[in-house]
Amino acid sequence: MSQMALPLQLADHAVFASFLATGNEALVSSLKAIADGSERSGGYCWGAAATGKSHLLQAVCERAGDESVYLPMTMLANASPEVLQGLANRRLVCIDDIDTVAGQPAWELALFALYNQSVESATCLLVSASAAPRRAGFELADLQSRLSQLPVYRLNGLDDDATRAALQLRASHRGLDLPDDTAQFLLGRQRRDMASLYQLLDQLDAAALQAKRRLTIPFVKQVLGES
Repeated sequence: MSQMALPLQLADHAVFASFLATGNEALVSSLKAIADGSERSGGYCWGAAATGKSHLLQAVCERAGDESVYLPMTMLANASPEVLQGLANRRLVCIDDIDTVAGQPAWELALFALYNQSVESATCLLVSASAAPRRAGFELADLQSRLSQLPVYRLNGLDDDATRAALQLRASHRGLDLPDDTAQFLLGRQRRDMASLYQLLDQLDAAALQAKRRLTIPFVKQVLGES
């Protein structure tokens, strides 16, 4: 997807179909419009850890195809800011966890230049962060100002019912049946952030495939080593 010699492959599960939009319907609708090209103003998407920011940015790029490029800053923070050069010739640039490089002068200058180039070339710029633009730790006032000019969206977390539904949606997307009682059992005994729950689901998926078993509570207990 990217012309850079970097491992920026999208996760195969990170698509809109596997993301529960409950509480974030307007945001998801706007991101789909950005992916389809009908919305060109870009956006700044922020929220707490494990609320789905990376999932959504990758879903946008999956939907947009080769016209887009996805840059996870947690992977690129130790690389040279030169990786941003030439990106403004894409229709859509998605920068995930942009605040990872907040406070690093070389990166902030490169991001400021990319923003200005994207305006000149009508490139759509979509970024994610853990905080709003003026609280994300950027020291370059001009960059902070430019990012604040993007449409700002806050990604809301899920309540217990929605978390269970999101886990079941991910299971269904993988071809698994996750009964209500099993899903509730997992929520009562494991960390409730979605990243941890999805990792657990991957583990259960592999175990169920090998054992040719359904995701019942007794089987999940067996996999987790519980009596």
